[in-house]
Amino acid sequence: MTASASVSAPTLDVVAIGNAIVDVLARSDDAFLAEHALTKGGMQLIDADMAEALYADMPQAKEISGGSAANTLAGLAALGKTCGFIGQVNDDQLGTVFAHDVRALGIRFDTPAMTGDVPTARCLILVTPDAQRTMNTFLGASQFLPEAALDLDMIRSAGILYLEGYLWDPQQPRAAIDAARGAGRKVAFTLSDNFVIDRHRADFLDLIDHGQIDILFSNEGEIQSLAQIDDFDKAVATMAAKVPVLVSTRSENGAVAIVDGMRYEAPAAPVAQIIDTTGAGDLFAAGFLAAHIDGRSVADCLALGAAAAAEVISHWGARPEDDLGVIRDRLFA
Repeated sequence: MTASASVSAPTLDVVAIGNAIVDVLARSDDAFLAEHALTKGGMQLIDADMAEALYADMPQAKEISGGSAANTLAGLAALGKTCGFIGQVNDDQLGTVFAHDVRALGIRFDTPAMTGDVPTARCLILVTPDAQRTMNTFLGASQFLPEAALDLDMIRSAGILYLEGYLWDPQQPRAAIDAARGAGRKVAFTLSDNFVIDRHRADFLDLIDHGQIDILFSNEGEIQSLAQIDDFDKAVATMAAKVPVLVSTRSENGAVAIVDGMRYEAPAAPVAQIIDTTGAGDLFAAGFLAAHIDGRSVADCLALGAAAAAEVISHWGARPEDDLGVIRDRLFA
């Protein structure tokens, strides 16, 4: 949206609200998943007791800051975009790690850490030899983002408000959408996971039906779940009629975008070896949004999304390690 007398120019590119989570990653095998009754490739919410028990049984692990929306901001910041994050951590070791990692990327993060017995959220991720990740998330402090921490001025200052479906239980995202749309900004939303859609389908559809979402991100299974249609093309067509921009990733089969009724497709970017698929969708969204902010074509948006996703699945963790700016420049040379 262009600036006008009633809509000021944004001072940030993207502000995201999401779960502030530290990922705890370990290599595993299918037998370990079966032993602990974990659904391979899925994400489940766990309580503090299960988090403690599963962590105790996990093989040697590596701690890396994560969280879906924060991962996307990490990719955007690496691509030169100015970003802000709103999310809750505890004043504990993992909370300090998360805050340091986010701020070190140049992302504005002003949410005060909470004190008390509720620890910073963590996601225990088991990565099997086929690079599938099975996520077990203890939401901890991330569930207790107070209304006072919702920086509406920062939200209004950003060209795009980015929200993750994972953080839909609290009421805050609704207030954020109102603030962003009231300031004439765009709202981007990622569906996050099928179990999230199952819990909040009516809410998500209500937002979409009332024109509150400008850019909708999903993967193949999520868009079918949202539309409750088993056929991918029919599900995409159904939901694309309701949003200006719909993007759906299809793993090794690339991605589809429908923008103002026009369909575009792009292949997956080549990867020498897939190590860990954690964060693939998050980084795809980062690449797509970065190119979108730059005013590039839909084909370029899809290509940069695919390139960013390919980078993150080539190593452990959900934050980019190679220079995404170099990857972008090479892609668009």
